[in-house]
Amino acid sequence: MRPWVLLTHFGIPFEEKLIRLGQSDTKSKILDVAPSGKVPCLITDAGDAVWESLAIMETLAEQHPQHAMWPRDAAARAHARSISAEMHAGFADLRQNMPMRIVAHAPGIGATPATLADIARLDAIWSRCLARSGGPFLFGDFCIADAMFAPVVMRFNSYAPAISQCARDYARRVTETPAVAAWIEGARMDVAQ
Repeated sequence: MRPWVLLTHFGIPFEEKLIRLGQSDTKSKILDVAPSGKVPCLITDAGDAVWESLAIMETLAEQHPQHAMWPRDAAARAHARSISAEMHAGFADLRQNMPMRIVAHAPGIGATPATLADIARLDAIWSRCLARSGGPFLFGDFCIADAMFAPVVMRFNSYAPAISQCARDYARRVTETPAVAAWIEGARMDVAQ
């Protein structure tokens, strides 16, 4: 979701290869393009594979410097990278107990103490960033950090945990971002088929 949303948000053309998960040939199809055996994977114009969302988005930021995919201010950029890396490597209890299922609506499910601690940390990150930047996104304009947290927003939409008004407003803005809305619509259409 993350690289797709970023590419779509910045209007960068790309060709998507859909590999359905959970099929008998899923692993072999992924291994045909991704050495890690996981998705997402970006194949560059030079034919090189770049995998893992954060590495893909760093590569895109280098390839398309005309777009402010990271904040232009050095201190804000360092902070955005820090919280993006924390998102990439952390929040295991949230991921385990509230899996991303865009079409699900299951308020309260998965709300273990450890998951609630993850949610409190996420709320604090978002609230602090928005207070510093003034919004509407974590660092003012939509950037890689917002794309990194988009799957969390999808979880919050599905499981409806108790979060601050600031975090609820931010989640709504991310959900309404055209690129995220397009991803959600695609997921709904896929489930309907």
